[in-house]
Amino acid sequence: MSSAAENGDAASGKQNEEKTYKKTASSAIKGAIQLGIGYTVGNLTSKPDRDVLMQDFYVVESVFLPSEGSNLTPAHHYPDFRFKTYAPLAFRYFRELFGIKPDDYLYSICSEPLIELSNPGASGSLFFVTSDDEFIIKTVQHKEAEFLQKLLPGYYMNLNQNPRTLLPKFYGLYCMQSGGINIRIVVMNNVLPRSMRMHFTYDLKGSTYKRRASRKEREKSNPTFKDLDFLQDMHEGLYFDTETYNALMKTLQRDCRVLESFKIMDYSLLLGIHILDHSLKEKEEENSQNVPDAKRSGMQKVLYSTAMESIQGPGKPGDGIITENPDTMGGIPAKSHKGEKLLLFMGIIDILQSYRLMKKLEHSWKALVYDGDTVSVHRPSFYADRFLKFMNSRVFKKIQALKASPSKKRCNSIAALKATSQEIVSSISQEWKDEKRDLLTEGQSFSSLDEEALGSRHRPDLVPSTPSLFEAASLATTISSSSLYVNEHCPHDRTMLYSNSK
Repeated sequence: MSSAAENGDAASGKQNEEKTYKKTASSAIKGAIQLGIGYTVGNLTSKPDRDVLMQDFYVVESVFLPSEGSNLTPAHHYPDFRFKTYAPLAFRYFRELFGIKPDDYLYSICSEPLIELSNPGASGSLFFVTSDDEFIIKTVQHKEAEFLQKLLPGYYMNLNQNPRTLLPKFYGLYCMQSGGINIRIVVMNNVLPRSMRMHFTYDLKGSTYKRRASRKEREKSNPTFKDLDFLQDMHEGLYFDTETYNALMKTLQRDCRVLESFKIMDYSLLLGIHILDHSLKEKEEENSQNVPDAKRSGMQKVLYSTAMESIQGPGKPGDGIITENPDTMGGIPAKSHKGEKLLLFMGIIDILQSYRLMKKLEHSWKALVYDGDTVSVHRPSFYADRFLKFMNSRVFKKIQALKASPSKKRCNSIAALKATSQEIVSSISQEWKDEKRDLLTEGQSFSSLDEEALGSRHRPDLVPSTPSLFEAASLATTISSSSLYVNEHCPHDRTMLYSNSK
């Protein structure tokens, strides 16, 4: 799981506890990361820009950093280590694609100490976040790093076609070697900014088998809940306007198809929910506690990669929202079923799990004991379809248009229909009066005219002079062409009127 799931828990009260990873202290890992990245990115600036070639994805550069220093590297108080950089030119292209300049990348990672996050998952990985809240650094297993290397050409092609994506944005893959131990790390975008408090955080896979937060997880100050918790807490889902909903679902569908083509499964949607309808006092307290973030907002305009940009891209309305109101931090506006105004932060995480033999065996074993369709491990095509169906029907929903709008159109059409029929009927009535006047000039008696008029009033083929309330109601409730009906019968009515008068 992405470390951003534990925003707010960033080493709060746990900085004194020195963690170890592969028998290496976390402080030594953080120091080696900053020294290694500082050297490799600085060395990369001297290389000219050019197009990325196929062989660039398989290049591995290595540098040895002894503790006493060398002609190329500075001295340090950590054990001697070797630092490897995978596909440096390809990752430089990825960073440029998202507007990350080399100086900014170095400043974010190397200027201040990295902040260690408490581990939210069972993977045993270490997570660090940069002090300016921009990047997540995660230790990965050998198979995950190897899979990412194989994924790079396809990842490159996908980013070229669709830079608007909720997939993880990889900015670098490195390896630290010390004392015969390899520690591989990957640098990614931070999905959940720490400067924005997440009132709810969910890790959603679209499955229901054991998808509930454990008791130990619930005891944390910022727990990460799961699918069954979401269905219980947000049973009505989260609502978006039509344009945002369509953009979000289109992005999710495209990303899932990409992951399916790479035979990737068991990924999650990390969803952070910030409730805007909270007191101003709480916001002021949060702002006063985040002094580094206040400094950061003055240095940089917006985050390099935000949720709003991931579904709308650069130059879209999302940029205008961020510029006009920087407090949103690039969150996606939404509403709860209670009408609360929300900001959502999200991203697809844990994509370095391919459907290999061990995963197939794991699914087969679980399918024998439980319902195979409910477990998280499944073949990529089924996993993608189930994931999308869950997001589309249970998590994200479109705000329905007001029900008054169709009836308003109907009322307008009925009014037009009534007006047309009234004009036709009034014209017929006027013609009838004119004919009646002509007949009077010919010397016919009033009594005979009254009798004829009375007789015609009981004729079904004659249109009355004024429509009754019942007829007006029938015009308003039926979709019949009353005007055509009247037009078709008008000549017949006038013929009958002439014959009667004669």
